[in-house]
Amino acid sequence: MKVAMLRVGIDSGSGGLQGPLFKDGSFEFIPIPDKFEKLGVNEQTYGNTTGRKNRKLIEYFPQARRDAMASQPIHLDPEFESFTYGDPTPPKAGLRHLEKGDMLIFYCGLEGWDQRSAPALYLIGYFEVLAAGRADSFDDEQLRTLFAKNFHVRHRRVFEKQRNELVLVKGSEQSRLLETAVCISKLGRDKNGLPLKVLSPEM
Repeated sequence: MKVAMLRVGIDSGSGGLQGPLFKDGSFEFIPIPDKFEKLGVNEQTYGNTTGRKNRKLIEYFPQARRDAMASQPIHLDPEFESFTYGDPTPPKAGLRHLEKGDMLIFYCGLEGWDQRSAPALYLIGYFEVLAAGRADSFDDEQLRTLFAKNFHVRHRRVFEKQRNELVLVKGSEQSRLLETAVCISKLGRDKNGLPLKVLSPEM
């Protein structure tokens, strides 16, 4: 069995903040901004999308940024409703070699929302792989059956631009978005008091 780990979700480098971590260990998975917004294919935004805590995702942004970000489309991938993930970029090309029964584990940056908790990396969910491969290795019926809810597939204009490079992963019904996050890396300080980052595994 192979295991791959991917960092996903909003962070200081993509979106400008960490996801919220609550005092009971639960969290909100906030997707990154959608870079395909100019295509006009995506109607899901931070302002109209409700998270697991029944709050609009925009509410987790600082007040000063809410007006600017409310209409920003989101890139909801991975999605944990039907358990799909897609990526056309070269660093993720190796995911096409995952096989049925392998594990794809997701982690993201979180920090305290209703508590004091410094930014750190947390496991947030996983796929038990059902199928994986380049998009062009699946026929139209498989794409509709397995990947209909994936961002890259359901937005046809995006799919047509990426089809040759796009890698898709489908999780089985045993896949999960965790209820509570599991810390795997945090910021510490060296003997001189300088920030020291403990690195987490990448694929």
